[in-house]
Amino acid sequence: MDKLLFTPGPLTTSLTVKEAMLYDYGSRDDLFIHLIKDIRYTLLSLGNVSKEKGYEAVIMQGSGTFGVESVISSAIPKTGNLLIVINGAYGERIAKIASIHKIPFTSLVFAEDEIPDLEKTEQLLMSGNFTHMVIVHCETTTGILNPIESFGVLSKKYGVHYIVDSMSAFGAIPVEVDSCNIDFLISSSNKCIEGVPGFSFILAKKETLISCKGLADTLVLDLFAQWQGLETDGQFRFTPPIHSLLAFKQALKELADEGGVEGRAIRYHANFTMLKEGMAKLGFTEYLSEEKQAYIITTYYYPENIAFDFKIFYQELNQRGYVIYPGKLSKASCFRIGNIGRIFTDDVLNLLNAIKEVKTEMGF
Repeated sequence: MDKLLFTPGPLTTSLTVKEAMLYDYGSRDDLFIHLIKDIRYTLLSLGNVSKEKGYEAVIMQGSGTFGVESVISSAIPKTGNLLIVINGAYGERIAKIASIHKIPFTSLVFAEDEIPDLEKTEQLLMSGNFTHMVIVHCETTTGILNPIESFGVLSKKYGVHYIVDSMSAFGAIPVEVDSCNIDFLISSSNKCIEGVPGFSFILAKKETLISCKGLADTLVLDLFAQWQGLETDGQFRFTPPIHSLLAFKQALKELADEGGVEGRAIRYHANFTMLKEGMAKLGFTEYLSEEKQAYIITTYYYPENIAFDFKIFYQELNQRGYVIYPGKLSKASCFRIGNIGRIFTDDVLNLLNAIKEVKTEMGF
């Protein structure tokens, strides 16, 4: 029996999503080409945009980081200047990508429990000759939710292209790509849409996407070339993740059946609320204050008790069928519990009962 994954992804998936992968499609078959087209249109609708409104969806093989690197390395010329707003490990990863590709950038770094300051960001935008700005939507280092709408206002005011890493939020937190002034939004198949790993996707403003032609310094991550291939014959330039796409099509159907992004948000928020209340009763302390916390993943301090050992705590929960996540903070000892994936409040209650049992056995 599968263990339940209380992580930020990959996630627990439904049996029907798994079963969708039991079929083989040819990568050049008309049925598969139609599937790709349908998925691309649906992804745009989840961002409340469309091809008719001047937006495109590009599917890129690989994990979410492949999609991020594709955008960073394809959209920003070597004469450009990127402002990276950072308050966690995934913002730091973007800085590493920019550094490897020798893209000029400035990191505006905030504490991991701090929402980036708009005034400080605006001061930098006023003083620097920036062409692009990037921020992480939900920083799963902590679970903090960054105000992408407000940063979109700044990007428009100062005429910079706006990139949003919405890896752990898209599909569960409603987003208006157009009104947020987003040029590139990046997410992946194995997050809140509840598919399986295999590809990332980018919702892009067509006008900005076209301007990427000839800028990429990689072959496989060339965002413009990938889009051009999909638009020309509906096919991937290189071997597509066929079975992941079949699973994703089913996952999109199940998202729609649940009431779309808004419906999924209701379930995830219910999971979050039950976890929050239950963990508080068990004596665990959240890392983030309530007003900063998204309902995607929750970070908890290690208990201040000599009997607590995270490795043992993790293993005992794992043996009971529950997988949680280690911490990723640079300045505090924490662990994380995800509220997303094909899990429900009953599953959260069972996890809480298991934590109570392990807590008693460990003696803290």
